[in-house]
Amino acid sequence: MSGHSKWSTIKRKKGAADAKRGKIFTRLIKEITVAARNGGGDEDANPRLRTAVQNANAQNMPKDNIKRAILRGTGELPGVTYEEHLYEGYGVGGVAIIIETLTDNANRTTPEIRFLFEKYGGHMAKSGAALFSFDRRGLFIVDKSTDEELLMEVVLEAGALDIVTEEDAFEVLSEATDYATVQNALEKGGFNVIESSLAYIPHNLLSLSKDDGEKILAILEALDDHEDVQRFFTNFDIPDDAELD
Repeated sequence: MSGHSKWSTIKRKKGAADAKRGKIFTRLIKEITVAARNGGGDEDANPRLRTAVQNANAQNMPKDNIKRAILRGTGELPGVTYEEHLYEGYGVGGVAIIIETLTDNANRTTPEIRFLFEKYGGHMAKSGAALFSFDRRGLFIVDKSTDEELLMEVVLEAGALDIVTEEDAFEVLSEATDYATVQNALEKGGFNVIESSLAYIPHNLLSLSKDDGEKILAILEALDDHEDVQRFFTNFDIPDDAELD
């Protein structure tokens, strides 16, 4: 678990800079648009949309931006059509990487993702090749100021699997099938959820040499900078002192 958690911590530390560049907002707008297109514009009837809007609110996205993204998704406003594509691959040292993308042109995105793997000493894999190293889980990142005992009581009663204490947040894990139930419990409990999603959580974490670890961090940062990449997951045990430029 800590591979994803440590990456999340690093990303939250530089989140303000990302927001200024528009990177976070762009990803959230894409997710809101696709969620509304696939499940309709009613948040109460569309759990994926509700999650996307909650994540957008947590990043202080203007409500007008959210509304326009929903209307583009439902077809009430013109907009780009994005498709979901999942890519799998391996970096140096056999590190598995799962990449979720939203793109308006897979013929552009696929070779670009392949190039990034090859540039940093890895390769793309066939569908399912890397997925077997992960479990699909609900992941909720909750503000650290939360009462831990109360949080544990509420989410475990709702069916959560575990709570992980990180440097700046609590991470709540659930079965993918229990995602909506835990989400509703957190909402009713008034907890400050910084971010939530369905995630790929690794079974085990790989430790690498310093050189190989730097190569993996380099490809992760390159993927993070790619305009079509929404999120990614890895089974690399990122060192505690790892930082991004």
